[in-house]
Amino acid sequence: MQPTAPSLEVRGVRYAYPDGHVALHGVDLTVARGERVALLGPNGAGKTTLVLHLNGILTPTEGGIVVGGLAVSSDRARLAEIRRRVGIVFQDPDDQLFLPTVAEDVAFGPANLGLRGAELAARVDEALAAVGMSEHRDRTPHHLSFGQRRRVAVATVLAMRPEILVLDEPSSNLDPAARRELAGILRDLPVTLLMVTHDLPYAFELCDRSVILDGGRIVADGPTPELLGDEELLARHRLELPYLFRPTPGPTPVRE
Repeated sequence: MQPTAPSLEVRGVRYAYPDGHVALHGVDLTVARGERVALLGPNGAGKTTLVLHLNGILTPTEGGIVVGGLAVSSDRARLAEIRRRVGIVFQDPDDQLFLPTVAEDVAFGPANLGLRGAELAARVDEALAAVGMSEHRDRTPHHLSFGQRRRVAVATVLAMRPEILVLDEPSSNLDPAARRELAGILRDLPVTLLMVTHDLPYAFELCDRSVILDGGRIVADGPTPELLGDEELLARHRLELPYLFRPTPGPTPVRE
């Protein structure tokens, strides 16, 4: 039996913007199926640039991306499948919600794949149930709270049954209750997770593994408690834990 392909393989990805600025310097990253990984780093580290490569929005200057064994390319049919497999939930849910009702927003992606009738309805029901928003299916998205809109945004991606769920700052602008509710939902999802965040306690809560990206390079990769327990490592890369938050009583230093 062939071994299962990782959900994500980033192989030597280098990217330079048209003005010559090099945002990624040969990034290598593998995320196994079912793994939950936090992508950490200061502003300007290259996190967003990397994420935009995962579903072909940006094309590497060098290197390549493989999602579930399928290489990202500019071929239209392949790119459509890659974008189904890589579900990105943006920081602002209003970037993803634009139809009159919650159910219509969640149905939009699967409908574009050709699903109709009972199959489409079942996909919508499944996604809304996964994020605890079934009772709001007929509401207008902009009448929901910010936390509810974020959960619907997650549902729009889950309805595509992605290989990997990529979350951009999922806890930002949430009140404590909404933050806790979203964490409970994300913890129960049976999907590979890549979470871009500055919220280090959220990374600790949801991701067993963390990767630090700085200056377009991966500078550390290891168990989340170990990375967050290394104060010198965090300080070098402009990352800070909240006051009195300690992920482990006796952290193991992480070598870069």
